[in-house]
Amino acid sequence: IVFHDVIMSWAWTLSMAHLAHYDILTDLPNRILVIDRVNQAIAIARRNDTRVAVMYLDLDGFKQINDSRGHAIGDKLLQSIATRLVSCVRNSDTVSRQGGDEFVVLLSEIKHAAEAGIIARKILTALAASHRIDQYDLRVTASIGLSIFPGDGWDAEILIKHADNAMYQAKAKGRNNFQFFKKVM
Repeated sequence: IVFHDVIMSWAWTLSMAHLAHYDILTDLPNRILVIDRVNQAIAIARRNDTRVAVMYLDLDGFKQINDSRGHAIGDKLLQSIATRLVSCVRNSDTVSRQGGDEFVVLLSEIKHAAEAGIIARKILTALAASHRIDQYDLRVTASIGLSIFPGDGWDAEILIKHADNAMYQAKAKGRNNFQFFKKVM
């Protein structure tokens, strides 16, 4: 009985640790974990003289789908989006859900900012393709903001904030596009 209690306690601790760092709906890393991963990627980039890209992604039109089709369909759509986002990046990168219909993507150890632009285009194309959710064919697009270490910031919080600012610029420019952070933002 003691051994069983130890195993159950250990499993509960692991479960709680997982819940603290992962989104319950998509099982993607949450904001806490992505901040840690961005800071780790920055440390590696400093040593290896590489870049880190942070993308802040917000879905265009998700609220209308959620309101018209219901939250259960909206949740399944978010899960489909999460799967597509993960398929667009390398295993060494991180896709996280910030909450609602917002995601952060970390591209670690890139050589040039243009690489992030290529991935952003790939993501826009993947997300715009129809999502088959139950009996519905749903279409959604995204607006993406990008920030690059070291030019746009030296820590995770600043890079995420700058990518978020750039995402609002992408929305202002018609949605379904990406914009790099600029100091004037």
